[in-house]
Amino acid sequence: MDALDALHRRSSVPRLGDPLPSPQMLENIYKAAFSAADHAVLRPWRFLVVKGDSRQKLGELFAKAGISKNSSLDTVAIEKLRCKPLRAPLVIVCVSSFNPHPKVPEIEQDLSAGAATQNMLLAAFAQGLGAMWRTGSLAYDPIVKNGLGLSTEEKIIGFLYIGTIDGGTKKLCEADVQSYFQEW
Repeated sequence: MDALDALHRRSSVPRLGDPLPSPQMLENIYKAAFSAADHAVLRPWRFLVVKGDSRQKLGELFAKAGISKNSSLDTVAIEKLRCKPLRAPLVIVCVSSFNPHPKVPEIEQDLSAGAATQNMLLAAFAQGLGAMWRTGSLAYDPIVKNGLGLSTEEKIIGFLYIGTIDGGTKKLCEADVQSYFQEW
């Protein structure tokens, strides 16, 4: 697939199944992060790869965070939190790791980590895989961040769910491109 085709057609895939991407596919996804825009080549990111039984551990962490926020959660809501990481065979936790620098403010580093995340989505799509970038309140929860071993300066940019397409993709609406671009 050529780059423009991937950029124009990539869409989120909410239903993902086994098998895991091959080792070569994963390597391509990982390498794609490193071509993101990155002022001063700080590489202000890191990624936690969650697969196999580690997905259940992440689900337990999500449940713990949910119960902490609302101690009256019913068993159905708690189970829903536990099952979130099981929606795909692979979850990559994308983390922005701020590196103090005199010319590169924190916001630029967060945006760079976001660009690295987007590049991984595109790499998954270009290889015929399905992927979905999810955030939600769990990405900002201190219990989740602490349980994943993040420092106080680090932020979760998102959870990338990656796997084999198991159903449809989200349909992209044809954008009126000219409505978003104007000469100045």
